[in-house]
Amino acid sequence: MKPRILHAGLYHETHTFLDETTGWGDFEVTRGEAIFSKAGDQSPTDGFLEVARSAGWEVVPTLDARALPSGTVADAAFEKFWSEFEARARAALGAGIDAAFFVLHGAMVTQSQPDPEGEFLARFRALPGAGSLPVFGVLDLHASVTARMCALASGLVAYRRNPHTDAKAAAGRAARLLERCLREGRTPRMALCRLPILWAPPATGTATDPMLSLEQWSERSEAADPATWAANVIGGFAFADVPDAGVSLSVVSVAAPADARRQLEAGAALAWSLRERGRIAYASADEVVAALAPNPRGPVILVEPADNIGGGAPGDGTGLLRALLAHRVERALVVINDPLSVDRLAGLPAGARRRLEIGGRGSRLDPGPVGLEVELVSRSDGAFTLEDPHSHLASMSGIRCQMGPCAVVRHGGVTLLLTSRKTPPFDLGQLRSQGLEPRGFAAIGVKAAVAHRAAYDPIASASFYVDTPGPCSSNLASFPYHRLRRPIYPLDPIDTPDFAYS
Repeated sequence: MKPRILHAGLYHETHTFLDETTGWGDFEVTRGEAIFSKAGDQSPTDGFLEVARSAGWEVVPTLDARALPSGTVADAAFEKFWSEFEARARAALGAGIDAAFFVLHGAMVTQSQPDPEGEFLARFRALPGAGSLPVFGVLDLHASVTARMCALASGLVAYRRNPHTDAKAAAGRAARLLERCLREGRTPRMALCRLPILWAPPATGTATDPMLSLEQWSERSEAADPATWAANVIGGFAFADVPDAGVSLSVVSVAAPADARRQLEAGAALAWSLRERGRIAYASADEVVAALAPNPRGPVILVEPADNIGGGAPGDGTGLLRALLAHRVERALVVINDPLSVDRLAGLPAGARRRLEIGGRGSRLDPGPVGLEVELVSRSDGAFTLEDPHSHLASMSGIRCQMGPCAVVRHGGVTLLLTSRKTPPFDLGQLRSQGLEPRGFAAIGVKAAVAHRAAYDPIASASFYVDTPGPCSSNLASFPYHRLRRPIYPLDPIDTPDFAYS
């Protein structure tokens, strides 16, 4: 008989310092056999399904719920997910299940649960027939990995690349470990080391240190020891105020616990030696733009991590826009998430002019909307397909994306793409779908931290990170942490680090 594999997905990166609450209606939910439609969309689910087909498994799909990064998830949303999953899982378990595979993010936070993924795994294990099943899955590189998650899972495998060009591949690696488990009749265990290090998202790019050397350590660890099925480096998500936020290392291993710990100790020592490489400070947007104005040889990429949509920010910050306007930069392009302004342009013909109050509503840190008279260039429904099927954005939503109704407007030398649904700027198809050729601009504002690089680095004449007001600031000392386990670098002085093993 074919092995029967239960499948579910729960995916959200929660920014706990945002004022908003993420409800069930904010999730895109796929139920039952509709999950099979994700085959070919380059998502982690696609990676799992691809291995399942080649392994000859019978996949028993339950539901997949995912939302873009945003504020704390309502308890009711998590309970709604659980109630739907539980009903489907109980029926499947009653008919017989050989293993489970879950596509998780790992950095979800609800109003009362700092570790919803751990809670989900605990509830699943408590269902009749699930207690001893092999449980494998995939995690985002920015997860907040907990001892509870590792104790309840047989093998969780994290992305190795940031930008997340390997999200599908990581899920495939995890699924192949499940295949090995079933083939060999051995179920591995997970061992975890939590480090007292908190790095802002821009420090977690894997093309440079500190993450580059750590990912090389993980690959060496797997190659050196056949008992190590996987070694994970988790950069963590600094905007989650939970006890386990920060950098962690884990291994999926059939070795003795003491041997697994020795591997983690070597990785922990390396991470601690690299901690300073994760410190970040940027010049203000005004300083950087003033040095480039008025007509830089482009495209110059101006990265605005404080309004990083991929980290949960609203994507309507005006700090960089104000600098471009103040210094009269020509051929500049900025994307602003502003459904109200898009609505105000509805029905107008191209060439029409209208005064708009643009952006500045999504964060109390922003100085507020910018009043501009603009010329309407075009309007669209905002749908586009990724040019790069391995884009970081595919890890979130597959290759088909929706920005909601959009409008392209122009004021002086600045062109603005106004969207109705915040969309991480991780693929150039976002711009080209709106008739905007990125190579034709002298300066492009990008509301991101690292994940834009696969798309924008190849076309950039230069790239600068700029400091602006926003909820994803890299100045971590500015956030009012209450639940974060302390002491932690760089928020606290640490003479001797405490590496927490489990």
